[in-house]
Amino acid sequence: MPQSIDRRVVAAGLVGSVVEYYDFGIYGYLATVLSVVFFANGTDPTTALLATFATFAAAFVLRPLGGLIFGHLGDRFGRSRILAATILSMCAATVAIGVLPTYAAIGVGAAFLLVAARCVQGIASGGEVGGAAAYVAEKSPPARRGFLCSTVQLGALSGALLASVAVTILTSVLTSEQLAAWGWRIPFLISLPLGLVGLWIRYRLEDSVSDEELEAGEGEASAPAVELVRAHLPGLLRTLGLSTLLFAGYYVTYVYASTHLQRTGGFSPAAAFWSTTITLIVSCAAMPFFGKLSDRWGRRPVLLIAAIAFGVLAVPCFAVMNAGALAPAILAQVVLGLPEAALMGVVFATFAEMFPSRVRYTGIALGFNLASMAVGGTAPLICLWLLGLTGSPLAPAWFLVAAAVVTVGTALTLTETRGTALRTG
Repeated sequence: MPQSIDRRVVAAGLVGSVVEYYDFGIYGYLATVLSVVFFANGTDPTTALLATFATFAAAFVLRPLGGLIFGHLGDRFGRSRILAATILSMCAATVAIGVLPTYAAIGVGAAFLLVAARCVQGIASGGEVGGAAAYVAEKSPPARRGFLCSTVQLGALSGALLASVAVTILTSVLTSEQLAAWGWRIPFLISLPLGLVGLWIRYRLEDSVSDEELEAGEGEASAPAVELVRAHLPGLLRTLGLSTLLFAGYYVTYVYASTHLQRTGGFSPAAAFWSTTITLIVSCAAMPFFGKLSDRWGRRPVLLIAAIAFGVLAVPCFAVMNAGALAPAILAQVVLGLPEAALMGVVFATFAEMFPSRVRYTGIALGFNLASMAVGGTAPLICLWLLGLTGSPLAPAWFLVAAAVVTVGTALTLTETRGTALRTG
């Protein structure tokens, strides 16, 4: 594949993930502020924070629906235009959050509007990453597919990093009163130029599956979701199982950890955000390495090692994060981020190699988003609930261990697909 095509493929996959995870990351990082702005009016702060994270989770409930809708359209009519639609919808919903009236202005209506905007985000994001992964995989040569597909998830971490940097800067230059009054709107409004750039890139794409390629296989699927369940259920279940730890690890390590460091570790908001920012920088640097490693070693061994490492490291890393010393806490979060980066760097090439082109978009999107609904957006809520139930500051770590068991078990069932041609029928 010529280097110029490599750049276009990377840009196409990366840009939507940047926008999606920037938008989702901003909400997670500003959860304590949003709980005051939209929910707390004499309400217990913990209850308000739970309501904020519940709204965070609401978008994930709708992600499988978005995966079905956009996956169907993408498998039936091509990837490129559908990917342009997902990024436009995501951007519009995020900018809408930035201009919403607050609880102080309109009461409970503010929370209702916030939930509505989050639902639009959820549907749009449900079709984004699966389509981007399918597109990049189909445009990649077999020998470089792991590396190039890792750039889709690199976009996800880059978007989260951008969100973390934006919040870190805001918390550093604004007072808590200014942040709650108007500063929280700024990161949401920044999504507008990001989305417009992404839309421009996506509209210039050529599709990744031609009519000739489909005719060489079995043509287009008239009902991709039905065919997926009927003929490719094992692949769908493996996608769900591999995504379980990926989502749990992502939202605990990169989103919830910031809240945990403040509420349980006793660190300032600025310190917690800097810790997350450093973790994201290290993970972004490491992710392409893991994608390339899977092109050399194979998908299965990298996934197994990463999942086992997560299960082994979760408890000791959280113990260090709870100890009250900032430098070791940052190091512990960075260490947790590395197996997550490995999982993210390898899974999309693995998923793409499980399905034929006629159901690939739907297969990746549905399995990935079912996991996101179960343990992704709910992860911060589960962690807070476990803390309250057990009283143990290590409770979130045991949640990660349970997710690791699921993903290790799934990885053991994989057949190695490194270097194989993608199926067209």
